[in-house]
Amino acid sequence: MVRQTKKSVIFTLDVDAQEVKLKGSWNGWKEEEMKRDKKGRFRKLKRLKPGRYEFGYLVDGVWRKEESLPSVPSPYGSQNSILEVKP
Repeated sequence: MVRQTKKSVIFTLDVDAQEVKLKGSWNGWKEEEMKRDKKGRFRKLKRLKPGRYEFGYLVDGVWRKEESLPSVPSPYGSQNSILEVKP
């Protein structure tokens, strides 16, 4: 799930995994570690400028898209999620 507030974007993934990393076009697809919250979900808070971004999650090394958002094909045969950050 992805939720936008006035100043940030909160990425939350409820999955049974050892490790989840967030990767997106906002930083050249560099891996960003997601931490577990008190409920056991993986979360990451980001401050992103308004615009359109592609992203996905690396769940124990396997690429996953965000199911609640639209997606587009990636150059690697998978799907990237589309995030529109509003001003």
